[in-house]
Parts: sequence; C-alpha cells; structure tokens
Amino acid sequence: MRLRIEQRPEPSSLMRVGAPVVATVLTLIVGSIFFAALGHDPLATLHAFFVAPLNSMNGLSEWLLKASPLILIACGLAVGFRANVWNIGAEGQLIIGAIAASGVGLFWPDPESMLLLPLMFLAGMAAGMAWAAIPAFLRARMNTNEILVTLMLTYVATLLLSWLVHGPWRDPAGFNYPQTALLPVGAMLEPFDYSYRLNPSVFITMVAVVAMWLFTDRSFLGYKMSVSGAAPLAARYAGFRESAAVWIGLLAGGAAAGVAGMAEAAGPLGQLSPQISPGYGFAAIIVAFVGRLNAFGIVLGGLLMSLLFLGGEGVQMTLGLPSALTRIFQGVLLFFLLAADFFIFYRLRRVREKA
Repeated sequence: MRLRIEQRPEPSSLMRVGAPVVATVLTLIVGSIFFAALGHDPLATLHAFFVAPLNSMNGLSEWLLKASPLILIACGLAVGFRANVWNIGAEGQLIIGAIAASGVGLFWPDPESMLLLPLMFLAGMAAGMAWAAIPAFLRARMNTNEILVTLMLTYVATLLLSWLVHGPWRDPAGFNYPQTALLPVGAMLEPFDYSYRLNPSVFITMVAVVAMWLFTDRSFLGYKMSVSGAAPLAARYAGFRESAAVWIGLLAGGAAAGVAGMAEAAGPLGQLSPQISPGYGFAAIIVAFVGRLNAFGIVLGGLLMSLLFLGGEGVQMTLGLPSALTRIFQGVLLFFLLAADFFIFYRLRRVREKA
C-alpha cells in the first residue's frame, strides 16, 4: 500500500480563511517547545514575546511603526502574487528606494523647500519601480525566472548601499561609521509626538491598503490579474496578455517597496545606513500569504509579523535570547502556512498495490 497525492475537487473556503489561524497556533506550540528546550518557562517567555511589548504607549507606537512598511510592501507584492508573478526582491527595491530618496534629501539645493518630502516620495517610488522593471523586462522579453532575478538584484542593491555609506556618501563627521549625514529637517517625517517614533508614514500605508482593495476587488483590471493567476489559458483566450500582468505585478511591488524605503530613511532612521531594513522586504512576503493576498487580511498579517519583530527585540534584551529568534518564528510560521495550504488543495489517498 502506498500514498498518492490528489488534488481536491473543491478546496474548502473556510479552511482557506482559517489556515493562517491554524498556522499561528502551531507556531506558538513549536515556540513553546523551543523555549522549554532552551531552559525558559514557555508561558513566561511567550508573554514576554507577544504581550509585554504592547503594555506601554511606546510599545504600541513601535508596533504600528514596524507594521506600516510590512503592510505597505505586502500590498504591493500581493498584486503580483495574485497573477503568479513572484517578486521576491522587495528588500532590494526598498533599499534602492531609500537610496534615491536619501540622495534627494541630502543633495537638494534648498533643504527647507516644501517640495522636498514630495520629491523624496516620488524618487523612492520611481527608484523601486525602476529596480523592479529590470526583472519585468527580462521576464516579458526573455522569459527569465523573476524569482531568481529579483532575489539576485537584492544583493546588488545591498552592495550598492554598502559602497555608498562606506565611500562617497559617508558622513565625514560620523566618526568613521558607515552612514550618511542626518537628513535636513525639511526631509524628515515628523513624529506625531516626540516622545515616540510613530510618524505620518502610517497614512501612506492606509492609502495603499484601500488602493489595493479597490484595484484587486473592485476593478476590472484587478479581476483580469486574478484570472491570469488562477487560469492563464482563460486569461489569454480573453485577450489579457501575460506580459501586462508581469509588468503591473512587478511595478506595483517595486513602487510599494520604494516608498517604504523612503519612509524608513525619512522617518525613524533619519539617515541612510546598512541597517535601513531589518528584513521588511522578505518578511512582507510572509505577510502577504498570511493575509491570503487580501488587503484587510494583510493588515492583520502585518500586525502579527510586526509583533514578531518587536517581541524578538524585547526578549533579546530582557532574557538574552538570540536575535535570530524572530527569523525562526517567521520561518516556522511560513512552513505551517504552506503545509496548511497543501492540505487545502491536495489530499493523501491510500492506494493498494496490485498482487
């Protein structure tokens, strides 16, 4: 007797919605076992990881601050994911957006100009889209694999950033640290309250969530993108070109990531450094799938992933746990989510061997 994988005739809609919840619960169980293996009280550690960071106004503001770029990038990526266009290089697009926006902020002739922040916004968006246009062109014209191209371009962007902050853009008064000078006041997103770091970039994310919902769920072009992903032959028969889905999907992801990079440079960091992103571009991929590629589901997924970042930093300081803990939780969550999706669309059937 052996097992055979069969596709389910009709996947369960309820399980599609419930899969992220199941994956989250299983992640917590695995986390408890992991903490116990390290010699820590699982309940106390989970409390320190997921509850303690939200016990203060500063914790809540940091939670929203970290959730904002995750949700923003995930909304852009989900547009392409719905059409089976796999942009894995949002981290690189974020870095390029931050570089372009910081360049405008640092070298614009009038640092007090009212146009400075809008120009930085446009520069970040344009740079992210331009970086995403490279794999879009290669996929549309040469049928290259956008997963590999976007991922490899991330390393190019990282090396470009490193060269800039170690070389021509390094702050001469920065005690030899690899970072630029601080952006001028006119190039900064001022926080709502100077006691905390939360700033108006959250409004950009809110607009992106609504825009994604309108595009994917209320526009004919968004419907064609979804059909292109679910049934490519039907989309081609209806006259929707695959290359159009590739360009729209990759440029949407690049624009969102570029704007997120601008918001990080002009917001909580205030300058360009190698630590411009703690991995938001990669984590946003998980956020998009936890949110089931739905705008409002992505908001919940972004809040969960932001809590993983915040909790990881908290237990690192209070309990001395390793900084890699956040990535472990992210990986386990993605593993269980993919496993849940597998059993939603497929089933295992026992097949008896013939004598």
